[in-house]
Amino acid sequence: MNKKRVLIFDTSILCCWMQIPGKDTCGPDDDTWDYERISKLIKEEEDKAIFVLPVATIIETGNHIAQCSGNRYDLAKALADKMYDSANEQTPWAAFGHQSELWNADEISELATEWPALAAQGLGIGDATIKNVADYYAKTGTYSVTILTGDQGLKSYEPRVKPVE
Repeated sequence: MNKKRVLIFDTSILCCWMQIPGKDTCGPDDDTWDYERISKLIKEEEDKAIFVLPVATIIETGNHIAQCSGNRYDLAKALADKMYDSANEQTPWAAFGHQSELWNADEISELATEWPALAAQGLGIGDATIKNVADYYAKTGTYSVTILTGDQGLKSYEPRVKPVE
């Protein structure tokens, strides 16, 4: 059975794709991401995958835009357009409503319980919530999940594909 792919955007990749000054490349030297590489991947996947824009990615990217040396208005407008597309579930973007389950009292309490150990390993709270979004989609069994990130620490939390039995 072929699973539908889900691509979850991390801040590092979204900032590169949006060409935010000072954030236009990410990743280690042997696996560098830039606008061209991300654009090519997005073009290849837009008809095959669902794109997920986690709340943490929106907040962090918005903070980078507000602090950058570039045209903050135009960059903010471009991010707002991606937010609208996600909110309205414009293909290939997934709706934010799918993430709402991750922000209820029980999920926040679970995050509060789990995050200190993750922080001790160097995983920020924004990345922990992105990990939770990836786990949410993986648990359905319907999706093959990829976290698009230049951060190898976050990438290591990407859900593993279980072998077919």
